[in-house]
Amino acid sequence: MTVTAYINARLICPASGERDGTLLVAGDSIAAIGAVDVPGDATIVDCRGKMLAPALVDLGVFAIDKAACIAGGIARIGLMPDQSPILDDPGIVQRASAIGKPELWVHPIAAATRELKGVDLAEMAINAEAGARAVATGRGWIADSSVMRRVLGYARDLGLTVITHAEDATLTAGAVATEGETATRLGLSAAPPVAEALAIARDLMLAEHVGAAVHFRQVTTAAGFDLIRRAKARGVRATCGITPAHLLLSDLAMSDFRTFMRLSPPLRNEGDRQAALAALADGTIDVLCSGHDPRGPEEKRLPFTDAAPGMSGAETLLALSLGLARDAGLSHPRLFDLLAATPARLMGLNAGTLAVGAPADLVLLDPGAPWQIVGDAMVASAGNTPFDGLPVQGRVLQTIKGGIRLAA
Repeated sequence: MTVTAYINARLICPASGERDGTLLVAGDSIAAIGAVDVPGDATIVDCRGKMLAPALVDLGVFAIDKAACIAGGIARIGLMPDQSPILDDPGIVQRASAIGKPELWVHPIAAATRELKGVDLAEMAINAEAGARAVATGRGWIADSSVMRRVLGYARDLGLTVITHAEDATLTAGAVATEGETATRLGLSAAPPVAEALAIARDLMLAEHVGAAVHFRQVTTAAGFDLIRRAKARGVRATCGITPAHLLLSDLAMSDFRTFMRLSPPLRNEGDRQAALAALADGTIDVLCSGHDPRGPEEKRLPFTDAAPGMSGAETLLALSLGLARDAGLSHPRLFDLLAATPARLMGLNAGTLAVGAPADLVLLDPGAPWQIVGDAMVASAGNTPFDGLPVQGRVLQTIKGGIRLAA
């Protein structure tokens, strides 16, 4: 069995906090942490005081993009069911879980309904047996409340979290922006931001009624955060996530019709962005995710209204999150709870912390290293980042999966 000792590390763990020390990896697992007697035959990696933390668990990505994940310190992804073919069949789910090996853990999130049409329930039990770690409504919302109620009920019985897209499609159909001054000035079709709150309110009420666990993959409005905040206070099993884009950018970023700014949900106004930052600070937000959805020129080099929504986010998730944590005063353990521990918990994975016996999925990073995001230089399958040209701090030095150092 190979043994590797990461010495002189700044250890960051969501569960046990931050401290200096050594982390010992034996085979594919963490064998010891802290003040460790390093075996004589161990391979030594001198971390020179840099951070060693759990590798990121990116919940809710739309593409298996190994190079982008490795460059971004991500060892595990929760893959959304919106694939071709859709993840609504056990054979397809099983194949999806095998695609990333050996460099990446792919944890499929099965479709809640057949072909994601929101009508007939998919075979949740056999999809779970095939490897699905959660069920999801995909890019859309389930409009039929009786179907959503049954989805939540079956998922509760199977111990699965339901991941939902929170926008009432009857209000957002045909819209490419959020209603407000920017959309009006640009002449863009827009939907009211209340479309998000309406969807969240219904699904929270159903989840509370059924007793199910529901995760809102991206919440982006003040009204939405207020609903989540109040639901948590009364004990509803609700969690929510957000991308750095919705925390750092408002709809003003669309002013030049740059299609890399076309996202789903759309960028909101400054008031909603400030509400998102407040929700990050007060603990309402549970997960930071990349929303990784790489789109090539054929889908983005179009007029704004014709371009596909989506961004390439895996490669920049950690650096942007480090900046958000600095600005919001979040501790490093809290940051990695958002990036690794909670996403793992929602998928029922033994990952996301530095614990003896846990998989040795690690990221070694220099939190102070400056670099610039350049879309054309990204290793992702497409460089459609809304942050092209932005200087950031925080560079991934190594991504380790199961004790093996990966190369992007």
